[in-house]
Amino acid sequence: MTPGATVESSDRIRLFVALEVPVDVSDLLRHWGEQHLQQGRRVDSFHVTLAFLGAQSRSNVGAIAEVMRREAADTDPFVLAPVGYPRSVGMLVLGDPSGYAASLAERVQRGLEHLGVYEREHRAWLPHITCLRFRARPGLDPPLPELEPFAPSGVAALLSRLHPSGARYEVLESCSVGRRGG
Repeated sequence: MTPGATVESSDRIRLFVALEVPVDVSDLLRHWGEQHLQQGRRVDSFHVTLAFLGAQSRSNVGAIAEVMRREAADTDPFVLAPVGYPRSVGMLVLGDPSGYAASLAERVQRGLEHLGVYEREHRAWLPHITCLRFRARPGLDPPLPELEPFAPSGVAALLSRLHPSGARYEVLESCSVGRRGG
C-alpha cells in the first residue's frame, strides 16, 4: 500500500475507487488513441472505475480506503481484455472472463453503501476504460487496440480535480489485488 497523498484545503473532495491500469497498457492506449481517436479530447490517464463517490468529506477517506483494501485483499487475481468500443461513447469496454472484477466491484460498492458514502447506479457495473471525452458524439468506429489481457496494477482511492482541460487525478491510497495468505 502506498501512503496517503495530500488533498485540497476544502473539507469536500471529489472521490472514486478504481482499478489502476499498468503503465505499459496506458502507454499502448495513448498511442492507440493518437492513431484512432481524432475527434474529441483524448484521455491520458486511464483507470477502471469501481465506484464513483462524488463530493465527500476528507474525514471519510480512511474508511473508504479500508473498504477498498479489505475487498482487494480478498480477491483472486484476474485479467481484463478489450472486447468493444461502442460508437456512441468514448470508452473501451473490457471483458472480465473470471468474473472476479465484477465481484470486486460489487463488494466495494456494497461496503461503501454500508458506510453511507455511495449510492449504487441503477445500471449494472460495466468494466471499461474511458478513452475520449466529447460534447458531440463523434461516432467513431476504431479497431480495438492490440492489447493482450492484462491484470490491474492495483486498486486506488483517487481524488478527482476538475480543470478546463479535463479532470486530473491524484492517488490518495492504493493497494494490490490478491487473495489474503495466497
